[in-house]
Amino acid sequence: MLVRLLYASRAVDASHATVQAILETARAHNQASGITGILAYGGGVFMQAIEGGRQTVSDLYGAIQRSPRHKDVILLHYEEIAERRFGAWTMGLVDASRVNASVLIKYAERAELDPYSVSGKVSMALLEELMATANIVGHT
Repeated sequence: MLVRLLYASRAVDASHATVQAILETARAHNQASGITGILAYGGGVFMQAIEGGRQTVSDLYGAIQRSPRHKDVILLHYEEIAERRFGAWTMGLVDASRVNASVLIKYAERAELDPYSVSGKVSMALLEELMATANIVGHT
């Protein structure tokens, strides 16, 4: 059974090197585990959608919750799915600082990535638009 999980967290260290290390680790792990998804980051905030088998996604989310690289981890959305939406990426990347502000302001009070202030449904809609407007990089 396939599931999709969306969560947000705050970075303990939001440096470019740390974000790249998280991305590289995620891509290697996800490819080996059958996980696909995207990672959006900006202003020290991560928002990640992960898709795969129920147990594998659950185990990964548990590891993220325990990771010293993340704090304030919060579940935004979880659902069983018939097919993957982000299947083209072992872990696609969105740098919110490079996204047109009009896209971000469409889904939030301010033109910034802030999944803590909106619903999981709104966060998923933002990710869908980012994918449709080619703002996700890192195809596998």
